[in-house]
Amino acid sequence: MENLLNVEHLTTAFRTYDGEVTAVNDVSFHVKKGEILGLVGESGCGKSVTSLSIMGLLPRKNSRIKSGSIVFDGKEMTTLPRKGYDEIRGNTLSMIFQEPMTSLNPVYTIENQLREVIRNHDRSVSKEECRKRILEVLNKVGIPGAENVMKQYPHQLSGGMRQRVMISMALINHSKLLIADEPTTALDVTIQAQILQLLKKLASEEEMSIILITHDLSVVAEVCDRIQVMYCGRFVETASRDAFFRHPLHPYSEGLLKCIPFIGMSDQELYHIPGNVMHPADDKGGCSFAPRCPYASERCAAQVPPMREAEEGHFVRCWKFADETASEGKEETNVSA
Repeated sequence: MENLLNVEHLTTAFRTYDGEVTAVNDVSFHVKKGEILGLVGESGCGKSVTSLSIMGLLPRKNSRIKSGSIVFDGKEMTTLPRKGYDEIRGNTLSMIFQEPMTSLNPVYTIENQLREVIRNHDRSVSKEECRKRILEVLNKVGIPGAENVMKQYPHQLSGGMRQRVMISMALINHSKLLIADEPTTALDVTIQAQILQLLKKLASEEEMSIILITHDLSVVAEVCDRIQVMYCGRFVETASRDAFFRHPLHPYSEGLLKCIPFIGMSDQELYHIPGNVMHPADDKGGCSFAPRCPYASERCAAQVPPMREAEEGHFVRCWKFADETASEGKEETNVSA
C-alpha cells in the first residue's frame, strides 16, 4: 500500500535560556493510506512536537526543524512557504486536540465555524451549499439533531459532542490525514469508546489515514493498525498492533504494558516504571532509557543503539537486539522504508 506520509530523519529543536534543546531527535516513520498509526509514550517524549512539526504549527520565535524531510501526499513540507501550508492545513491535512473547548471559538455558532473551514479553502461555495455540507458531515460523525446543533455555541455541547464537531472539521474538506492528539483524554469511558469507533470507521470508509497520539495503551489496542513507541524524542520500537501486545521487545514497552491494571489484581500494587522521563537538555548521549532500565549496561549509557529489525516488521532500538541482528549480518534498517 502506498505511503501518504513519509518522515525521514526529522530533528526539531527549541531555543531556551539554557541553550538549544532537541525535542525530536532523528525520527523516521511513514503512514500508509487508510492506516491508523499509534504514537505511544509518556508525557514529554516528543509525540506532540512531532505532530506540530508535521502540521507546521511550531512556534516560530523559539523553535525550528533543524534537519529532515516531511513528504505529505507527494509534497515536501519543510520547504513550503506559509501560504503553501495554509492551503494544505485544514484541507487535506487536519489535526484535532485533546481539549476541543479550547479549539472551538466560544463566540461563534458551530455552523459559522464549519462554514469558515470550507470557505477558507474555496470562496466560490455558496451559503446554501455550505449548509448542506455541514449537515452532511455532522450526520456522518453521529451528531443527533444536527440542524439544532448547527445553531448552538460550543459551551452548549457536551465534551463528546464538541470532539465530534472537531472531527467533522477534519472531514468537511475531505482530509487525507488526520492527526488526533489525545482526542479522548477529557471524555468518560463510554464517550471515549464511541469516538474511537468513529475514528476507526472513518479510516475504513473514507480511506483517511490517522496518526493517533496517546499514552493510553487500551486506546491503541482498540483502533491502531501499527504502533510506534517514543521515548525522549526517539522511536524505540515499532510493530504491528498484534506483534506489540503479544511480544514487546524494548524494556520501555515492557514497562508500559506492565503498568496496565487488570481484573483480579486484588491488593497487588500497580506496577510503575521507576524514575522520570529525562529532560532533553540532560541528554548526554547513550540510550535515554538507560537510567530507568533494569537491563542497562555501561555501553547503554555511552552509545545510542541503532534501530534494528529484530523480527519481520518489528523494529527495536536496544543494544541487546542490535548485537543479535548484527551477528546475523543484518544492517541497520530505516523503519520508514
